Amino acid sequence: MNWSYFWQAVPRFADAAWVTLELSVWGVALSLLLGLGVAVVTAYRVRPLYRAARAYVELSRNTPLLIQLFFLYYGLPKLGIKLDGFTCGVIALVFLGGSYMAEALRAGLLAVPKGQSEAAKAIGLTPLQIFRHVVLPQAWAVALPAVGANVLFLMKETSVIGAVSVMELMFVTKDIIGMDYKTNEALLLLLLSYLIILLPVSLAARYAENRVRRAKYGV
Repeated sequence: MNWSYFWQAVPRFADAAWVTLELSVWGVALSLLLGLGVAVVTAYRVRPLYRAARAYVELSRNTPLLIQLFFLYYGLPKLGIKLDGFTCGVIALVFLGGSYMAEALRAGLLAVPKGQSEAAKAIGLTPLQIFRHVVLPQAWAVALPAVGANVLFLMKETSVIGAVSVMELMFVTKDIIGMDYKTNEALLLLLLSYLIILLPVSLAARYAENRVRRAKYGV
């Protein structure tokens, strides 16, 4: 282990970690928005969109992220649409993550007893108010463990985005190994970088789950 090289490489990994975080934030935030929309359509069987939503979920969940990424980066230019690697990476993460978030949130929506909505309707709430103030909070509590797991999954999947020349953590690691042959140093920095990024998210997700469990059962 060359510790001198290790410390020299830290700034490169810091920059790459920032790119990984940017990909993660955009991917997770937009996946949640897309997933919520798809979950509503599939849970309530909105007729004009239901079949398209189910087809999207099946297509997304049953094709690898790398294939989706290559289609965006190499396939779309054939159709006259050219996007940079970072944008393709975000779109691919959202396309994949949206389906996983949709299934988690759909399960939460279906777990809310119908009596909750009927009671809210009886006191004069509008359908939008019922969904926002009654259904969605309860669905979110049920879906939270799966959503937390999906967030970690998507953050780790950013390691694939380096395949289209985005300088995230895995790209920099491969570059150092290929150019400088510093395998041990690069892999140790990669491990520490992902640990620093993912461990706080994992702990936060566990804390949120415990808070929801205590609120539900009063323990």
